[in-house]
Amino acid sequence: MVRTIVLTLALTGLWLLLSGYYDKPLLLGFGAASVILCVYLAHRARMLDGEGVPSGLMPRVFFYWWWLMVEIGKANLTVARQAIAIEPALSPKLLKIVSPTRSNAGLATFANSITLTPGTVTVDLEPGYMLVHALTEDLADEAAINDMGRRVAALEKGGGA
Repeated sequence: MVRTIVLTLALTGLWLLLSGYYDKPLLLGFGAASVILCVYLAHRARMLDGEGVPSGLMPRVFFYWWWLMVEIGKANLTVARQAIAIEPALSPKLLKIVSPTRSNAGLATFANSITLTPGTVTVDLEPGYMLVHALTEDLADEAAINDMGRRVAALEKGGGA
Protein backbone atom coordinates (compact mmCIF):
# COMPACT_ATOMS: atom_id res chain seq x y z
CA MET A 1 0.00 0.00 0.00
CA VAL A 2 2.83 2.39 0.84
CA ARG A 3 4.51 1.72 -2.50
CA THR A 4 1.23 2.42 -4.30
CA ILE A 5 0.97 5.80 -2.57
CA VAL A 6 4.63 6.61 -3.26
CA LEU A 7 4.25 5.70 -6.94
CA THR A 8 1.03 7.74 -7.23
CA LEU A 9 2.65 10.81 -5.66
CA ALA A 10 5.81 10.45 -7.77
CA LEU A 11 3.86 10.08 -11.03
CA THR A 12 1.55 12.98 -10.13
CA GLY A 13 4.50 15.22 -9.33
CA LEU A 14 6.28 14.22 -12.53
CA TRP A 15 3.16 14.82 -14.63
CA LEU A 16 2.59 18.26 -13.08
CA LEU A 17 6.26 19.19 -13.49
CA LEU A 18 6.48 18.11 -17.12
CA SER A 19 3.05 19.28 -18.30
CA GLY A 20 2.99 22.72 -16.70
CA TYR A 21 -0.83 22.71 -16.63
CA TYR A 22 -2.18 23.70 -13.23
CA ASP A 23 -5.38 25.58 -14.14
CA LYS A 24 -7.09 23.57 -16.89
CA PRO A 25 -9.55 21.09 -15.33
CA LEU A 26 -9.83 18.88 -18.43
CA LEU A 27 -6.07 18.41 -18.70
CA LEU A 28 -5.73 17.87 -14.95
CA GLY A 29 -8.42 15.19 -15.25
CA PHE A 30 -6.55 13.50 -18.09
CA GLY A 31 -3.37 13.66 -16.00
CA ALA A 32 -5.12 12.10 -13.01
CA ALA A 33 -6.60 9.39 -15.23
CA SER A 34 -3.20 8.59 -16.73
CA VAL A 35 -1.62 8.36 -13.26
CA ILE A 36 -4.41 6.07 -12.03
CA LEU A 37 -4.08 3.89 -15.14
CA CYS A 38 -0.29 3.62 -14.76
CA VAL A 39 -0.55 2.70 -11.07
CA TYR A 40 -3.26 0.13 -11.84
CA LEU A 41 -1.16 -1.44 -14.62
CA ALA A 42 1.93 -1.51 -12.38
CA HIS A 43 -0.15 -3.22 -9.68
CA ARG A 44 -1.54 -5.77 -12.16
CA ALA A 45 1.96 -6.48 -13.49
CA ARG A 46 3.18 -6.99 -9.89
CA MET A 47 5.78 -4.26 -10.29
CA LEU A 48 5.11 -2.59 -6.94
CA ASP A 49 7.98 -4.33 -5.17
CA GLY A 50 11.23 -3.04 -3.70
CA GLU A 51 12.95 -2.85 -7.07
CA GLY A 52 10.02 -1.42 -9.04
CA VAL A 53 9.26 1.34 -6.51
CA PRO A 54 12.34 1.84 -4.33
CA SER A 55 10.59 4.15 -1.83
CA GLY A 56 13.47 3.99 0.67
CA LEU A 57 15.88 5.10 -2.05
CA MET A 58 13.95 8.21 -3.10
CA PRO A 59 15.43 10.79 -0.66
CA ARG A 60 19.03 9.61 -1.14
CA VAL A 61 18.86 9.48 -4.92
CA PHE A 62 18.34 13.26 -5.09
CA PHE A 63 21.62 13.82 -3.25
CA TYR A 64 23.34 11.43 -5.68
CA TRP A 65 21.83 13.25 -8.67
CA TRP A 66 23.05 16.57 -7.28
CA TRP A 67 26.58 15.19 -6.82
CA LEU A 68 26.46 13.65 -10.32
CA MET A 69 25.41 17.00 -11.87
CA VAL A 70 28.43 18.67 -10.23
CA GLU A 71 30.72 15.94 -11.59
CA ILE A 72 29.19 16.30 -15.05
CA GLY A 73 29.82 20.05 -14.88
CA LYS A 74 33.48 19.56 -13.92
CA ALA A 75 34.00 17.03 -16.71
CA ASN A 76 32.26 19.39 -19.15
CA LEU A 77 34.83 22.07 -18.36
CA THR A 78 37.69 19.62 -18.92
CA VAL A 79 36.31 18.50 -22.29
CA ALA A 80 35.50 22.09 -23.33
CA ARG A 81 39.08 23.17 -22.55
CA GLN A 82 40.37 20.37 -24.77
CA ALA A 83 37.91 21.27 -27.53
CA ILE A 84 39.04 24.91 -27.73
CA ALA A 85 42.74 24.26 -27.10
CA ILE A 86 45.08 24.95 -29.99
CA GLU A 87 46.97 21.74 -29.24
CA PRO A 88 44.64 19.50 -27.23
CA ALA A 89 46.31 17.10 -24.80
CA LEU A 90 44.17 14.12 -25.67
CA SER A 91 45.38 10.82 -24.26
CA PRO A 92 42.61 8.24 -24.70
CA LYS A 93 42.73 5.31 -22.31
CA LEU A 94 40.76 2.18 -21.60
CA LEU A 95 40.32 1.38 -17.92
CA LYS A 96 39.09 -1.86 -16.37
CA ILE A 97 36.99 -0.81 -13.39
CA VAL A 98 35.81 -3.26 -10.73
CA SER A 99 32.16 -2.65 -9.92
CA PRO A 100 31.23 -2.55 -6.22
CA THR A 101 27.52 -2.82 -7.03
CA ARG A 102 25.49 -5.95 -6.30
CA SER A 103 22.41 -5.70 -8.49
CA ASN A 104 21.83 -5.23 -12.19
CA ALA A 105 20.12 -1.90 -11.44
CA GLY A 106 23.20 -0.75 -9.51
CA LEU A 107 25.51 -1.86 -12.30
CA ALA A 108 23.37 -0.03 -14.88
CA THR A 109 23.27 3.11 -12.71
CA PHE A 110 27.06 3.05 -12.32
CA ALA A 111 27.67 2.46 -16.04
CA ASN A 112 25.18 5.15 -17.06
CA SER A 113 26.67 7.64 -14.59
CA ILE A 114 30.09 7.09 -16.18
CA THR A 115 28.64 7.50 -19.68
CA LEU A 116 26.75 10.67 -18.69
CA THR A 117 30.00 12.24 -17.56
CA PRO A 118 31.51 13.98 -20.62
CA GLY A 119 34.73 12.46 -21.91
CA THR A 120 34.05 8.99 -20.51
CA VAL A 121 31.95 6.14 -21.83
CA THR A 122 31.33 2.60 -20.64
CA VAL A 123 32.17 0.38 -23.61
CA ASP A 124 31.80 -3.09 -22.09
CA LEU A 125 29.90 -4.44 -19.14
CA GLU A 126 30.58 -7.80 -17.50
CA PRO A 127 29.47 -9.13 -14.13
CA GLY A 128 31.81 -7.54 -11.60
CA TYR A 129 33.66 -5.13 -13.87
CA MET A 130 33.33 -2.72 -16.76
CA LEU A 131 35.58 -1.31 -19.45
CA VAL A 132 35.63 2.50 -19.54
CA HIS A 133 37.07 4.74 -22.27
CA ALA A 134 38.41 8.11 -21.08
CA LEU A 135 39.39 10.97 -23.38
CA THR A 136 42.12 12.59 -21.27
CA GLU A 137 44.45 11.83 -18.37
CA ASP A 138 42.27 13.93 -16.02
CA LEU A 139 39.15 11.99 -16.94
CA ALA A 140 40.96 8.64 -16.56
CA ASP A 141 41.09 9.13 -12.79
CA GLU A 142 40.38 5.65 -11.43
CA ALA A 143 39.98 6.98 -7.88
CA ALA A 144 37.19 9.33 -8.98
CA ILE A 145 35.45 6.58 -10.95
CA ASN A 146 35.75 4.20 -7.99
CA ASP A 147 34.31 6.94 -5.75
CA MET A 148 31.31 7.09 -8.09
CA GLY A 149 30.98 3.31 -7.78
CA ARG A 150 31.10 3.53 -3.97
CA ARG A 151 28.33 6.14 -4.04
CA VAL A 152 26.13 3.93 -6.24
CA ALA A 153 26.83 0.92 -3.98
CA ALA A 154 25.88 3.04 -0.95
CA LEU A 155 22.58 3.88 -2.66
CA GLU A 156 22.01 0.17 -3.25
CA LYS A 157 22.71 -0.78 0.35
CA GLY A 158 20.57 2.02 1.74
CA GLY A 159 23.41 4.27 2.85
CA GLY A 160 23.85 7.89 1.89
CA ALA A 161 25.51 9.05 -1.29
